[in-house]
Amino acid sequence: MKYPAEEIKAALERGELCVYYQPQYVTMTNRLKSAEALVRWIRPDGTVIMPSEFIPTAEESDLIMDIDWFVTEHVCKTLVRQNMMPQFPVSVNFSRRHIREANFAEKLSAMADRYDLPHPLIEIEITESAMVDEESKFSDWILSIREAGFTVAIDDFGSGLSSLQFVKDVPADVLKLDKSLLSRNCEDEKERIVLESIFSFAHRLHMKTVAEGVETKEQLAFLRSCDCSKIQGYLLARPMPEDDYLALCQSNPTAEESVDILRIQSPASAANLLMGVIFRRYPLVIFSNLTRNTYYGMTNQNFTVTSCPSAGMYDDLILRGAETMEPDDRADFKAAFSREKLLADYENGIREVRLVTRQRGDDGMIRRLETVDFFVKSVYSDDIIVISLCQNLPD
Repeated sequence: MKYPAEEIKAALERGELCVYYQPQYVTMTNRLKSAEALVRWIRPDGTVIMPSEFIPTAEESDLIMDIDWFVTEHVCKTLVRQNMMPQFPVSVNFSRRHIREANFAEKLSAMADRYDLPHPLIEIEITESAMVDEESKFSDWILSIREAGFTVAIDDFGSGLSSLQFVKDVPADVLKLDKSLLSRNCEDEKERIVLESIFSFAHRLHMKTVAEGVETKEQLAFLRSCDCSKIQGYLLARPMPEDDYLALCQSNPTAEESVDILRIQSPASAANLLMGVIFRRYPLVIFSNLTRNTYYGMTNQNFTVTSCPSAGMYDDLILRGAETMEPDDRADFKAAFSREKLLADYENGIREVRLVTRQRGDDGMIRRLETVDFFVKSVYSDDIIVISLCQNLPD
């Protein structure tokens, strides 16, 4: 049923709209971490009208802005009620119409300050559809919110066509995965590959991740293996009235227990730890596909030379790398790491190639550089992969 805007506005004025809270939990430990505020329309006879039945109509006019600010102020009041108990951050959904609202960040700050609330306790959720009509203003709007001390989440990621562009262009803190990405219960191989890829690039972009619509133990188990930050869904908790949510907060301490990563056995988390150890010695790590003549480089800190792009053609990488070497070492470098030479080495059973050369850094200093190539056979194809570890040696 579609309700007219006039009836929705009257319900707001009569106080029939209320805020429910759906808890969000740490994926690895199932400990309460935060919540999302969700609006409900409860009629005098007790009938509960879900947002899908009235929010689309409200979004056709500025009525949605009034609803959003109503929810935000209710969240502030709820957080104040948590003053003598553990305080958990709450996320609030905002319509794209707020992008054109004058001094939005200042108004949001003033509301939080009126209740004496730390700004990080409130998270702003915005969907990618907001960027479609307001692309020129969108990033500046997000930046103003973050500069005011609030966090920003991209909501419903994976439900639209422009998701990757949205993540690339928007300086957000959190990526919330739409529940449609879990529709096959994480038992379908293609679904798992897509999810793994999303979590991988989110981590690389230093974004927290939240999976919505988690309803089964199978989904939870897989999300743990992907190192998903938080989950929300019926498996752990449904949206609940304020008093029930406050009771839940009262029974949950904010301090998180330490977790033994080896006991949890999360491959993604263990891989992150492993990369941290590798970066302690090798500030430059390069992944190359010799078969396809491509490479991708990762740096944990500024390497002594920054002239090579982080991705491109492998042959170009070797030519560029050779140019940074001292003249007497250039031929040896190209001979040792040419693609043809490495492919031949692999066919001959060699599994490691090591070379020390002299490299001139961007600062003009000459340093000894050790490059070690390790051959890896891809489990997904016949491609020959090389992982290169590079480090400067002491004089």
